[in-house]
Amino acid sequence: MNLRRLLVVTTSTFAFAAMALPASAEIVYLSSKRTLSVKAHRVDGDSIILTLRGGGEVTCDKSLIEKIVPDEVPYTESEGQQPVGTTGTTPTSTEVQDLLDGTPYGEVIAAVSQANGVDPMLVRALIQVESNYRAKARSNRGAMGLMQLMPATARAYNVRNPYDPKANIAAGVKHLKGLIDRWGVELALAAYNAGEGAVKKFNGVPPYRETRNYVSKILSLAGLR
Repeated sequence: MNLRRLLVVTTSTFAFAAMALPASAEIVYLSSKRTLSVKAHRVDGDSIILTLRGGGEVTCDKSLIEKIVPDEVPYTESEGQQPVGTTGTTPTSTEVQDLLDGTPYGEVIAAVSQANGVDPMLVRALIQVESNYRAKARSNRGAMGLMQLMPATARAYNVRNPYDPKANIAAGVKHLKGLIDRWGVELALAAYNAGEGAVKKFNGVPPYRETRNYVSKILSLAGLR
């Protein structure tokens, strides 16, 4: 047996043995006092990216997580399971609920999103980027509350107090749903940020750095990219 063939056989044997070993895992303690089992995590600035056991990644703000410790009981990846770390894999309903429970206004986000047929993780990500969950947030352009409603949008949805979390989220999700129905998710986010006029003008995501970064960050946080 020549050296090259020996290396191939040895490498293949090692890879097969490694696949048969139990995979490591971690326990994430959320600020909601719930726990979530994940395969691994990494820190990216003020965010923590969780690699889910079922595949895919979800990005969370550090404030939503109290601590992460090794899981004393390793798990075995099921045969044929999609590789963990595949970007854009949809989290399971249990994982979504655990993450929403660790999010401020999680129950409101879940209820309003379900009522309007919008992905709650998308709403969660949008709120994180728009206001970082600050109910009293106000921008220089007059956008208000958690989902940064513009005055015209608040009037369109009969919102008397745009700083009321429930009213703000209800109107923001309805507005987002309307944009998604017209444009699809990516362009809806662009329209939410830059306006529908800009999306129409450029027939796509406007070439504004702020808008492109905005769309990219929300899709990433929501686990859609």
